[in-house]
Amino acid sequence: MSRVAVVSDSNSGITQSQAKELGVTILPMPFIVGDKTYYEDIDLTQAEFYQMLSERADISTSMPLVGNVTDTWDELLKTYDGIVHIPMSSGLSGSCETARMLAQDYDGRVQVVNNQRISVTQRQSVLDALALARQGRTAEEIRQILEREKMQSSIYIMVDTLYYLKKGGRITPAAAALGSLLKLKPVLQIQGEKLDAFAKARTVKQAKNLMIEAMKNDFRNRFQDPEGEHLYLELAYTYDLEAAEVFKKEVQAAFPGKEIQMDPLSLSVSCHIGPGALAVACSARIPELED
Repeated sequence: MSRVAVVSDSNSGITQSQAKELGVTILPMPFIVGDKTYYEDIDLTQAEFYQMLSERADISTSMPLVGNVTDTWDELLKTYDGIVHIPMSSGLSGSCETARMLAQDYDGRVQVVNNQRISVTQRQSVLDALALARQGRTAEEIRQILEREKMQSSIYIMVDTLYYLKKGGRITPAAAALGSLLKLKPVLQIQGEKLDAFAKARTVKQAKNLMIEAMKNDFRNRFQDPEGEHLYLELAYTYDLEAAEVFKKEVQAAFPGKEIQMDPLSLSVSCHIGPGALAVACSARIPELED
């Protein structure tokens, strides 16, 4: 049986302790605060990050260091036949393209997956890769399957404040000022590569209803699976667990009997959208893994 290691990054929301339990390797994403570099879940916790964010610290994100990536691969290849490396979406970061370039020196033993995932959908790709590896599939076969399924996910995110989108240059200062004046709650979407605008709501309640209805519509029309029998349903949030738990109950009521996986949004995403965000997502089950 082929032995394949699975590698991802902390954008998946998988913590270092969870990675040990699962048997995967998670590269921590670097954050630059002033002149110091921190690593997610190594020397930068969620609480510390949001404390810095509340103090309006100048926080920027970076890709994993090339040396950290290749050192990780080299160590794993002493034990494994191949590696499936699942970075965050190439549409949101250059880390995927960098990894693909580095993998060219590994004679096919490292397969970098470009399947446009982030946060809870990226986490599901890691779990799918593990299950496929247990079936005895090669790293190349796993990459091909995951990339074949790359458009089979959907994310809707409600942003509580426009400050961080303006700070990151995602919207103009004028649009941010108008949105703040009108107290708008933008709903964004990821259906493929990019983070795009989806709708504007006047209240949190309206934004949550918009996301739930959008997900119901995706179940019915995009995935042709109204009951979600072949879909994973996922929630994510930034900072406010209590608000997330309330939202989970509302989503559960809309999708009765459906199991829901909930995790914090990765700090790389949180850095650009700020605290108080809520997200609902789904990922299609991979046919090769259906019972």
